[in-house]
Amino acid sequence: MAKDSPPGRLLAIDYTAKSTKKEVPGFLSKPPGAPVYHGFRILTDVEVDGFLFGMITDFEAGESNEGDAFVVAPDNSRAGLVWSVGHEQNFTEILPIAEDRWGVWLVSFPYPMTTHDHVRLNLRAILPLLKPNWERWKRTYSHGE
Repeated sequence: MAKDSPPGRLLAIDYTAKSTKKEVPGFLSKPPGAPVYHGFRILTDVEVDGFLFGMITDFEAGESNEGDAFVVAPDNSRAGLVWSVGHEQNFTEILPIAEDRWGVWLVSFPYPMTTHDHVRLNLRAILPLLKPNWERWKRTYSHGE
């Protein structure tokens, strides 16, 4: 790696996730019908109103002020997050809702991603902004399921 190259981010891989190839993790070879972000860790103890927080960037392995994550709704549908920690609130659509997810959102979190309690507070802070998009996705794509 070149001296001026930015450092890479560690991935929060769920090694128990099913894969179509036993020699690669599930996110690289997900089974048919697996949801978007399959193969990345879901923090089952970080729950707010039935919504769970999923990690793509492994902020537990090393301090990080930015990264990628996702939210799992009570119906197991998902939305992507590109997050940073900051004082100014940010909630911007990066990708619109689509059949496989209810958008990808650029968000800022008020608390550092250092404990699961902080992650829970951060999820609670953005959930009022995320929920209407989940509701819109359900009306458009869930077909009454």
